Amino acid sequence: MRNRGKHKVSLWRRLLWIAGAGILIGLIWFGYTQWKIGGAGYANFANSSKPTEVGIVLGASLWRDKPSPALQERLDLSLELYEQGKFEYFIVTGGKDRPNAQLSEAEGMANYLIEHGVEPSRIEMEKHATSTLENLKFSQDIMKEKGWKSATIMTHDFHGARAYEIADALGYEQPELKTTGSKVLFLPWHRTRESLAYTKWKWDELWLR
Repeated sequence: MRNRGKHKVSLWRRLLWIAGAGILIGLIWFGYTQWKIGGAGYANFANSSKPTEVGIVLGASLWRDKPSPALQERLDLSLELYEQGKFEYFIVTGGKDRPNAQLSEAEGMANYLIEHGVEPSRIEMEKHATSTLENLKFSQDIMKEKGWKSATIMTHDFHGARAYEIADALGYEQPELKTTGSKVLFLPWHRTRESLAYTKWKWDELWLR
């Protein structure tokens, strides 16, 4: 009986040690992803002023067929860079964010850009993507069709590291990255969520590479 009791105590100690080690590893990984998300993963690529042929605006949700306030921040960044001559054409990328949506994210984004003075002939729509990986893969297909080689990718700053890594893994030729902060998003939630998305991306990257 005494040996059984000692065995149970030893087993529980091992389980607690394993659980503690798992929690510690999880905290270290979370801290690492937050460091990357905070700018370390893309700072060297977000400060260049090199012009490109096309600007890729990564999609986000629509509200009643209009870009959400967060998506407007990405689009406003793209308009600012376009007016500065940073790129000549747009690719707006994103499928329908819910099954009963009337418009894809790309269509809502294109409408917004046209309302703000961009000629429709300057906009290419990618209307099927449901993830950042698909955003950039399907946009790359459009670039190949058009013969475009260089791209500026635009998104929020907490999304920049993952977006850049995906573009690099897909074989974009030295993509430019431009990011914007947000005045409308609850950033603690979105940064935490991005840690999970970044973790999933690292698993996807193993298969992609």
